[in-house]
Amino acid sequence: MVKVKICGITNLEDALVSIDAGCAALGFVFYKKSPRYISPEQAKKIIQKLPKDIIKVGVFVNEKEEKIKATARLCKLDMLQFHGLESPVFCDKFKDYKIIKAFRVREKINLPNMSRYKTFAYLFDAYLPGKMGGTGKTADWRRLTKVRSLKKPVFLSGGLAADNVKEAISKVKPSWVDVSSSLEVRPGKKDEIKIREFVACLEK
Repeated sequence: MVKVKICGITNLEDALVSIDAGCAALGFVFYKKSPRYISPEQAKKIIQKLPKDIIKVGVFVNEKEEKIKATARLCKLDMLQFHGLESPVFCDKFKDYKIIKAFRVREKINLPNMSRYKTFAYLFDAYLPGKMGGTGKTADWRRLTKVRSLKKPVFLSGGLAADNVKEAISKVKPSWVDVSSSLEVRPGKKDEIKIREFVACLEK
């Protein structure tokens, strides 16, 4: 079954509900311009109370190498997700971590350019001018039908919800689905019913 990553976690309650519902990974956004921003210190307190087998992902946008590594050590992150304009050379500086490089789906997918990123996985999100993610906008799944040829785990994001995620999976065939804003009652606060409905619909 496709695995679920629930992103934009800002409190322990949402983290525990997400885990109980069946998600495999949680995302913590360390980008101060995001309405789902969490400080490294706050994230550490939450992560310390989570099961060891849950994958903890730190989301960064055009952050400095030293700051990323310090946050990863403090929070004991398992994966790093780069959601900005990070170059292949920059991504190569984090050999101790599995890296997810995010791309926003705007026009035709440039597979040769993506293959320059020797990262663990690729994430595809919807494009919205001036926004780096968490927009709730649906990506154009038709543009992503060839990404499996990259032979990397694919995370699909962008406007996914219980009523459309199965269609998205059937078209893109990702390894993971990554969801955030569609499960919220407000930015940074999740809706337990929506979380459970989303995960449960993948099990049917």
